[in-house]
Parts: sequence; structure tokens; C-alpha cells
Amino acid sequence: MEEKIQQKMPNPVPDGQGILPANAPLANPYVPFQPENPAKYTAKKGFVRGTLFPGLDLPFMGMVNKNEKPATPLQELQALGFAIYELVLYLDTHQQDRQALELFRDYVRLYQEGKAKYEAQYGPLTAMQAGTGGVYNWVNSPWPWEYQQEKED
Repeated sequence: MEEKIQQKMPNPVPDGQGILPANAPLANPYVPFQPENPAKYTAKKGFVRGTLFPGLDLPFMGMVNKNEKPATPLQELQALGFAIYELVLYLDTHQQDRQALELFRDYVRLYQEGKAKYEAQYGPLTAMQAGTGGVYNWVNSPWPWEYQQEKED
């Protein structure tokens, strides 16, 4: 089989000087096996690291993102939303993991509570909720650049 592929491929191009030919053989990707009930980061840490699962946290070129996001209500919702979708993907292949399912339910509950509080204070998060209550109020709230920052004394 490899001989047939090699026969179809044009002469190799020196490194860094070519375009991948249309008939190039495909790569063989490797995806780490994720065991049942793996360790999990908190939603906040997973949001920064790009995964909820330390076993899948494979830093690019040894660089680790250790930055923290500011502790704002919107950031907390973003972190919970990220964790929820990470757990959705995990539960798609690990449906019997009851601990992950409970964590998923807890995060969904926290997200819904946080979203309701956020929208009561700041207005709708998305335009889809802007028409609720009989009034379209998406553009009525201050835009992010219109908020005044509190002055420190």
C-alpha cells in the first residue's frame, strides 16, 4: 500500500519550501485515552487552562497559562459555561460516570442562578433574551465602554 502512495506522490520538496500535495498520506493522530472519573480542575482554573481535565492539559511547547481571569460576575458565568460544555463532551463518551453527571448538574444550577442574577443587575446576556417581558431592551443597557469605573480614594 505504501509503495502505491509513494508512486503517486511527486518528488519531495526541500523542507520549508513547499505545499502539501493533494495526494499526501494522512497523518495518524493520537488522542490520549481519558479514564473513567478523571481528576478535574475547578471551572475557573479549567477556563484559563483550556480544559477541565488535568490529564488532557498538554501545554503547547512547554508553555503553561497560569494567568488568572478577573473575578467578575461575567467571568464566573463564562467559566461555568466552559466547564458545562467540557462535561457535556466527557459525558458523551462516559455516560456511566455519576460523579461527572452530578458536577454537571451542579454547574448548570450555578450557571442558571448566576445568569438570572447577572441579567437582573446588568440586563440580558444575549439578544435572545432581550425581547422577554414584552419589550426589546437589548440596546437600552449601557455598553461595556459606557460603564463608569469607580474612582479609588
